[in-house]
Amino acid sequence: MSKEILEISKLFFELTVLGGPNTDLEYLLQRLFGMLEDFPTLAVAPHGAILLFNPQGTLVQVAAQGMDEATDCDWHALRSATADSSSGPFLLPCECALTAKISGNSGHCRFLVLPLHGEKAEVGYACLAYTGAAVLAGEHLRFFTDLGRALSVLVGRAQLDAIVKVREWELEEARTDAIHRLGSASEYRDNETGWHVMRMTNYALAIARQMNLPEAQRDLLFVTAPMHDVGKIGIPDAVLLKPGALDAEENQVMRKHTVIGATILTGHDPFITAAREIAAAHHEHWDGSGYPHGLAGENIPLLARICAVADVFDALTSRRPYKDAWPVAEARAYISKQSGSQFDPTVVEAFNAVQNEVRRVRELYRDDIIDPKQLLGLPLPTGKDETWVKWDDSFSVGIDIIDEHHRYLFDMVNELHAVVAGRRSGREVARLLKGLDLYAMVHFHAEERMMEHYGFPGLGRQKQQHQAFHDKMRQFHNELHLNPLTAQHDVLDFARGWLVGHIRDEDTKLRSLAEDANV
Repeated sequence: MSKEILEISKLFFELTVLGGPNTDLEYLLQRLFGMLEDFPTLAVAPHGAILLFNPQGTLVQVAAQGMDEATDCDWHALRSATADSSSGPFLLPCECALTAKISGNSGHCRFLVLPLHGEKAEVGYACLAYTGAAVLAGEHLRFFTDLGRALSVLVGRAQLDAIVKVREWELEEARTDAIHRLGSASEYRDNETGWHVMRMTNYALAIARQMNLPEAQRDLLFVTAPMHDVGKIGIPDAVLLKPGALDAEENQVMRKHTVIGATILTGHDPFITAAREIAAAHHEHWDGSGYPHGLAGENIPLLARICAVADVFDALTSRRPYKDAWPVAEARAYISKQSGSQFDPTVVEAFNAVQNEVRRVRELYRDDIIDPKQLLGLPLPTGKDETWVKWDDSFSVGIDIIDEHHRYLFDMVNELHAVVAGRRSGREVARLLKGLDLYAMVHFHAEERMMEHYGFPGLGRQKQQHQAFHDKMRQFHNELHLNPLTAQHDVLDFARGWLVGHIRDEDTKLRSLAEDANV
């Protein structure tokens, strides 16, 4: 046994010291089991998990190998055993679906539990399926003690790496928030709600996806599209807020917002550069007849060409003090007619191909109060077998627009699950968590306006629950700073449970608004 211990110790040293920058804990387990299978006398089966304490002291399974939904242990026995455990490895009997696979001749399923230590206290446990003797002793005990220490180092490295990535995202987000706020400040001067920025940005993203733009360009577009009209900050109220058509002189003043925007957005940062190009060029025309510089064709930056279509469509279909909203069909016909003259034909083609998404965005970020009796006629999204939380008719509240809001929230939770399950970085989790919280606030605001307008008696309770959701999202955001590895799993469980429960227990009561003959 001593020779085997020496050999595997060398291999594990290679894993811990020379294993490179990969801090994926499931990859770590995979490597570990791959090494241990060459040493059958250690009696470790290729099934196990890593569990870490969240800030509330609850154990959260953050990685697993050789376990799935059918065999996953609930770890109740571990949670009750840890209070009396020593600081070293111990064996944990477990009654679960893994028993038949790993019990061998013993007839029992046991897990070898290796405590994981941080600088000051235990941070969690590595649990490895074990088929050996009922008592750990001698070289086995010493080896697994050393293994627990090595795993502690690797888990600590993974935690630190996840925290660093979240902090990096926050630094970038602070910059993009400043850009968005500046864009919103200009928008609020001539737009009562500010939803124009959200609609236009989402239209532009839909077009960009249809055109198969790389993810990096789409990220740039998302951050910078709201800045398209930032130059309006410098336009006098007498012109900007005039309730009628502008005369020739006023129109020349209004056109200066493109130059003002480009002047404001001075710098060499990629985001600032893209925002400047959009602000300066979103009124340029494909045929060269636009302003301020008369650029034509592909000399107009691509993101500006995309924003031009998105901006004009939303402006046409939105009501303003000086005009009524155009019907969607008329606005779309105008965009198509201007293909090749005002707009890039490729962008127009992509815009026409994503009309279902465009219609959905219009309803999700609508300016007016929701009409409980309005029928949208939007096609239902195609369900996927691998969807984590599935929509079905039991979630319908009988109000088309609210149902569409809820389906979108389902989509966001499923996207968050895909990121966590795909073991993508903590920055992606942080980004989606913020997006979920922000859109939930949009949804809650629209829902509460409708309830207040139609005198829904449960408005007070709904407001309390909406605020509680927001507070919980803030808590999870803070926990991402402490341990992103546990926070991402905690937020998934909460989001699914809250969303399903709130819709079925509370929002289904909104059916009374749709059914009320006086509405």
